[in-house]
Amino acid sequence: MGVVALADVAAGPSMGFLPLMAVGPAFAPLVGGWRRTAYVGGTALLLCLVLGWYDDMTTLRRGSVVVVSVVGVTLAGLVAVAMRRRREAELDSVRSIAEAAQRVLLKPVPKLAGRLRAAVSYTSAVAEARIGGDLYEVVAAPQGVRVIVGDVQGKGLEAVETAALVLGAFREAALDEADLVAVGSRLARSVDRQLDGEKFVTAILAEVSAHQVTFLNFGHPAPMLVRGGGTVDLPEPESYALPLGLSAHGTVDPQPYHAAFLPGDQLLLYTDGIIEARDGGGRFYPLTERAHLLKEDDPESALDTLRQDLLQHVCGPLQDDAAMLLLRYR
Repeated sequence: MGVVALADVAAGPSMGFLPLMAVGPAFAPLVGGWRRTAYVGGTALLLCLVLGWYDDMTTLRRGSVVVVSVVGVTLAGLVAVAMRRRREAELDSVRSIAEAAQRVLLKPVPKLAGRLRAAVSYTSAVAEARIGGDLYEVVAAPQGVRVIVGDVQGKGLEAVETAALVLGAFREAALDEADLVAVGSRLARSVDRQLDGEKFVTAILAEVSAHQVTFLNFGHPAPMLVRGGGTVDLPEPESYALPLGLSAHGTVDPQPYHAAFLPGDQLLLYTDGIIEARDGGGRFYPLTERAHLLKEDDPESALDTLRQDLLQHVCGPLQDDAAMLLLRYR
């Protein structure tokens, strides 16, 4: 508005810059409330009256039209502010409900589970979302600490719904079943009954007991074991089973396999959003080469360091959800 006023004074009444004064009240609702919009509109109206008198337009129809235009745009801006505030309130309400639902679905894992310390890092590929299609859980059962990390096919609300289904089935089975194979079988039956079409979930189940970890892999990336001496192992089954939800294809059930897990070792379970993250040159994130980043005493700080390194690798937002679950002995 100041530029328009200066241009009008410099050019004189012949150029007719005065109608551009309505641009100020038009943009005011985008950046402020009703007080600011009214203030900008009042300032524009005052400038129009002063410049109209200066240009000797007070008796001309054009001057009246400019004043009416500024008043009309200001009133429209006040209405727009009221509508924007109402929609912002509705959005805040919906967002608070969504965040509450997300906290119920992916509850914070216990920092201490049996003889283990646990930490989780989750980065959703969906802007302003805390969860997506990845899932995790830690359950301290009588047989040992049982965990799951999974990745649902797809994104958005449908993926969140499927993640809720898998987590609910695992939380119940992990406390009821005698061994990890029975947990996996019950989980597979529950998912098969409720998933439709070609939906599926890759998942890895683990049970830690007596310095040993047992795995059950449903088409999921191999876990990473970081030994106390710094060496890295990727325990893999002899043959991979298909993901959960695809048992109709007549595949064999996954077979359990074991690995030593001693004090001083670290077990990292993760989703493919970690190892498939690419940098600008198309290179995948070298997770095993970054195992030394997990050396910090606090497991949550160690995961945060690894997550920051991942974000630096991709130089931007992740294209897929990325979840990591770290287990250590106390």
